Amino acid sequence: MEIYLDNGASTKTDKMVFNSMVPFFLDNYANSSSLHSEGLEANNAVEKAREIISKKINAFKNEIIFTSGGTESNNLAIKGTAYSLRKKGNHIITTKVEHSSVVETCKHLETEGFEVTYIDVDKYGVVDPEKIRNSLKKSTILVSVMHANNEIGTINDIRKIGQICRRNGVIFHTDAVQSLTKTLINAKKDFLDLISISSHKIHGPKGIGALYKREGVVIEREMDGGIQEFGLRAGTLNVPAIVGFGKAVEISNKREILKMEKLRDFLIKEILKIKNTFLNGHPKKRLCNNINIFFSGVSGESMLKHLDKYGIEVSLGAACHGAEIKTSQVLKAIGLSKEDATSSIRFTLSKFTTKKELVYTVKKLREIVGNLRKI
Repeated sequence: MEIYLDNGASTKTDKMVFNSMVPFFLDNYANSSSLHSEGLEANNAVEKAREIISKKINAFKNEIIFTSGGTESNNLAIKGTAYSLRKKGNHIITTKVEHSSVVETCKHLETEGFEVTYIDVDKYGVVDPEKIRNSLKKSTILVSVMHANNEIGTINDIRKIGQICRRNGVIFHTDAVQSLTKTLINAKKDFLDLISISSHKIHGPKGIGALYKREGVVIEREMDGGIQEFGLRAGTLNVPAIVGFGKAVEISNKREILKMEKLRDFLIKEILKIKNTFLNGHPKKRLCNNINIFFSGVSGESMLKHLDKYGIEVSLGAACHGAEIKTSQVLKAIGLSKEDATSSIRFTLSKFTTKKELVYTVKKLREIVGNLRKI
């Protein structure tokens, strides 16, 4: 039996998504920049996907730039804004709980003379919009705050932050890789200038993502070459993946969200019946599929290995780099000690997760935690 509960890392490709991609591998494999009929057909498929994605976030079609995924989108958004506005100012605001592709990009910019303020969060991982307002300077050119946290699932009030940024003439970027299709994103009403999104978190293929860039916002391109993607992202377009991304967005629906919410709440309730377990992240303002639990006095790595023996696949509350386990900066930022952070496990559900799987998972968890605590 395989029970996959690591959907925050990647998801199973939906069969409808896969089937939509196949013709662009086997039948029409033309370059979408070519002017012959096959090329035009491929281009039409790309533009259809662009339109589907743009409508999902209330954007215009020409505001969607296809990339290789969330990491590239975050880099393009942050570096592109910083370099294009460096004559205006050099100050960037972000938080201590961002994805590594945002944090490392900001650290890189610090080596180039940019100043970065890393905002603290509360015990649930929530960013206080007033802290953003109070950190603004005349030199502030960009604010980057994630919509929903990839580790603990906490959802931020990006609309309030967006209003603050818009009133102060500061570009606002959000990493919405985890939240796309799982909660509402409205580019216009949320006052968003830049949004990073990705396909493989929503049952689409890996290696494809997009950056929403509000019309009128100027960013500097990172790669030189052709004029693809409005001159901002050179290179031959990955037509099959783009088509798959569009299909994954198209087939997402509210019914799946409600199902995941119900299963999430069930799993949280059942796990917290185990003594000395605590929920990481906000109890209500969290993603429909995210459950992050701290098991007091138990090694997260040991739990993961034992669960894996039973075919239950989860992720640690710390980042693994080969044999090294690095303490999660997110869990540290919400007040957990190094020991407690490494005793945390993230369970992330998908539309394919069943209650039967979760009942089995809880049963095995009780056994494993009990045995490890005895040891």
